[in-house]
Formats: sequence, C-alpha cells, structure tokens
Amino acid sequence: MLDHSQVRAWRPALPGIEEVYHARITDHVYPLHTHDAWTLLIVDNGMVRYDLDRHEHGALSQMVTLLPPHVPHNGRSVTPSGFQKRVLYLGSSQLGDGLIGPAVDSPVMEDLLLRKRIHQLHQALEHAGDELEAESRLALVSERLRRHLTSQVEDPTPVRDSGIAHKLRDLLDTKIVEGLSLQEASSTLHAHPAHLVRVFSREFGMGPHQYLTGRRVDLARKLLLAGMPPRLVAASAGFYDQSHFNRHFKRALGTSPGRYARSGPARHLSNAP
Repeated sequence: MLDHSQVRAWRPALPGIEEVYHARITDHVYPLHTHDAWTLLIVDNGMVRYDLDRHEHGALSQMVTLLPPHVPHNGRSVTPSGFQKRVLYLGSSQLGDGLIGPAVDSPVMEDLLLRKRIHQLHQALEHAGDELEAESRLALVSERLRRHLTSQVEDPTPVRDSGIAHKLRDLLDTKIVEGLSLQEASSTLHAHPAHLVRVFSREFGMGPHQYLTGRRVDLARKLLLAGMPPRLVAASAGFYDQSHFNRHFKRALGTSPGRYARSGPARHLSNAP
C-alpha cells in the first residue's frame, strides 16, 4: 500500500519540466502504464525493479534511469524496506521522439556527473525564485542526456567564448531586479542555453544564476544601509519574496538582512541649535 504522506508532487514554473515527484515507496507495486513525458529517475535509497518493452531492468542509487514516453513500464521494490526516489517528467522540448528507441535499448546510465547535476536541479526546483538556476541546470542535464542517447557521452572540449560570456554578463547587469530567463538570453545572444551556461562559468568561475544572485545581494546591501526596511528591500532588489531574500542574503554574508542593517554605529541627532 502506498503511504500518501510520503509523496510530494508539484508542477514547477519552469518550461520543459511537467512534474516533479518525490516518493518513499514501501510495498506498493506500480502496474504497467505509460506517460506522455520522459521519466527521469534517480533512487536515493533501495532498489527499483521494472519492466520496459518486455525487458527487466533495475534502478540503483548512483545510477540514472530515463524511461521514454509512450512505452509501457511498471515498478516495484526489490527489498521489503522499499525505496526512495526523485523523478522529473520532462517535456518533448527537452528530448525529441527520435531518441525513444535508444532510450528503450539503454534506459540506465552509470554517470556520476549526470546524477549530481540532476540532484542539483531537484534542489533548485525546491525553492521559488531560483528559476534561472533551475533553467541553467536543466540545460546541462538535457544536453548530457542527449549525448548519452546518441553515444557521445563525453562532454565537448572546453572552449572559451569570452565575447558571448561578457555579453551575457552585460545583459544580466541590465536585468538585476526584473530577472532574465536563460531562454531569453539564448534568443537575444543567438546561442544555445547550455553553451551560455558553460562559457559563462568558464569565463567568470560561477554560473549565470550565481552572478545574478550576487548582484542582487549587493544591491540589497546598498538599500539596507540607505535605510530601506528589509521587508521592502526583497522586492526592490529582485528577490521572489522575503524568504528567498533572507536565504540568499544569509548564505552570502552569514547574517540576516535585519542584523546587517543594524550592525553599524548608532546615529544620534545633534543637540546643537
């Protein structure tokens, strides 16, 4: 029986991902079924056994499983203790139907870098306001999945593209408060999203989302020291909400916005006439 208290599912505000699904499964057995989306699965504990196109497979921790759309599959735990999994349902914009055949033949990928990137993508999807980070991580995940399915798993030779990297930085500088999606940057600069993330990170030592968050924290510091209340600074500096602001500000500076604003010397009005 499936314990529904151990299931979390939501649809993120990110094009390309139709659903995020986290579950702890004990003795539930998934019957044969299909999805119209790609099923990208990682297992955190336990092991899953499933049938895909009449062939039996296993999903272990440290492995990545990719089940193609429209192909029947099932699922069950190998051990009585069950398993814990995280799933992303990817839209057809991420992986085309032409890759269904290779995915049926090889649904399991032993790729620690890919698994790490999927884990980071799940982390980004947990927090509203981190859409640029999630979009950047999705671009790298989708690119690596396509390379697996086309037998070109090795990443391309690292290249520098300083011109594009600096153009993206300039673009981000004009969008500190309102923000910028990776797709918008891709259309403006006529470059693939994954290429933008890769060359920016190589040029500046951080991803575009890290750069933008840093600029927002820098702006927030100026506003706080100018006397703006922290509750107003969040939106004025481009953060999604107060929680989003507090989390990134404390991560960057090790203190809360309120404490930062009160940290200077006390100011007293002069008694002089």
